[in-house]
Amino acid sequence: MTRPLGIILAGGLATRMGGGDKALLPLGQGTLLSHVIERLRPQVAGLALNANGDAARFEGFGLPVLPDTIEGFPGPLAGVLAGLDWAAEQGAETVVTAAADTPFLPRDLVARLTDAAQGMAQPLVLAATPRDEEAETRSKTRSGLVRHPTFGLWPVALRHDLRAALEGGLRKVVLWTDAHGGREALFPDADPAPFFNVNTPDDLDIARGYLESAT
Repeated sequence: MTRPLGIILAGGLATRMGGGDKALLPLGQGTLLSHVIERLRPQVAGLALNANGDAARFEGFGLPVLPDTIEGFPGPLAGVLAGLDWAAEQGAETVVTAAADTPFLPRDLVARLTDAAQGMAQPLVLAATPRDEEAETRSKTRSGLVRHPTFGLWPVALRHDLRAALEGGLRKVVLWTDAHGGREALFPDADPAPFFNVNTPDDLDIARGYLESAT
């Protein structure tokens, strides 16, 4: 499998942070987004950002900015679709997505996702971590795992199917991936957690603490 293109998902409304661009919040010497770029860029053949509104605010990052093509902020699957459409224009077969608010994402994200996709005609894999007690009732659990639906490997060949599903009202990522025989790639526990995401001001403080302890 050739190296996928990378899509950073920043199309959400950030309501728990009071709105605005969560990806541009300061963290260390950069922003949440710059940390995600630094970790994901070496793993992919090219990188783009899914975001809505005025693209000029991301100009300094030097990435193509891909808005949702489905109206009404329907969730991360709309960002996946925007990435798949862009990848099709580039002649790529797959994309890997990552959330813009996860500054400690795994440096082997792409390697683990693609390894898990071996033998699949249409590579479709979500990142997962071992389930803990807190996750017992989460809807994204399966077979002792917690799935992280904004981190995945997606086949360009299914983009029209995804578009039809979104236009039909589908919003839950795992419903669509399960319907297409999606797999999971297991990532081990770590400190910080590999998919720790910044949703609130308290989370941002925790992220700053992790960063300071690592330097």
